Amino acid sequence: MTKGRSLELFFVDGRPDGLLVAELFNWTGHVLLVPRTQLKNALEREETSRTGIYILLGDKDGEPTSYIGESEDIGKRIRTHDSQRDWWTKAVFVTTADNKLNKAHVRYLEARSYERANSVGRVILENSQAPQIPQVSEAIAANMEGFLENLRMILPAIGIDLFVESVRKTKDKLPTKTRDLQVPTIFELVERKDRLKAQARLEDGEFIILSGSQVRDKWVGAKTVNHSYASLREELFRSGIIRSEDGVCKFTADYAFSSPSPAAAVVRGRPAAGPLEWQLEGTSKTYKDWESEQLAEGANELEPA
Repeated sequence: MTKGRSLELFFVDGRPDGLLVAELFNWTGHVLLVPRTQLKNALEREETSRTGIYILLGDKDGEPTSYIGESEDIGKRIRTHDSQRDWWTKAVFVTTADNKLNKAHVRYLEARSYERANSVGRVILENSQAPQIPQVSEAIAANMEGFLENLRMILPAIGIDLFVESVRKTKDKLPTKTRDLQVPTIFELVERKDRLKAQARLEDGEFIILSGSQVRDKWVGAKTVNHSYASLREELFRSGIIRSEDGVCKFTADYAFSSPSPAAAVVRGRPAAGPLEWQLEGTSKTYKDWESEQLAEGANELEPA
């Protein structure tokens, strides 16, 4: 059973868009999120002179872009990047409270972070070449993997998702004796006019569109330049999660969304009210109605006999 963790966020100057420190209870790692406009203030902080890795984030030529690096003095290295790279808008500095990371540690963290981000494919990595994992002892490798596990928990909580894998592997069929106990709830979105049919399953709090689900071939919603769901569609097409096969656009893998609405928007090619668009498979019951029934059942179970 997965155990809960406690994350502490400290807004350094009391502003939600300013410097942000993130730390996990009982972990020596230290994460500092720095908007580029606050870089001068950030570099005056003691932790920016420590050994660690850093992640630059922004957009370049209309594409989400990142650079992952390491240094024994992050602040000094960032000053170089500030003059040589003009596309990044925020940075993440990852160090430790006791400054116990050494060169081998951060080279390992840099290489594994690059490897993960490249595998996930959410951003274009601007590194000129892939960092190589250094030869370290088995114990150091295990410790650094634990460090990365904590880091990958923190970053999505502060809005950094370049390590988040949304593709989900289709689970093997369950044995006959247990299948009835673990059948996932399936929803479908059907638009007969455009011959669209998509299916999704609700699992562990995620709304997962199933491989083979059909998608409209273009965004037909309002021409808002930076609509987040339109950008998400473009990202999915670019990464190959959605492809056109024989003139029909389809998901090529199971893909997890945070809720039904972005899933519906990606399928329909326009903003959509997911709880009303998705229906329980084989019925006319909307996700909203199904959810209301689930909540009512839960409340009845809690009532004293």
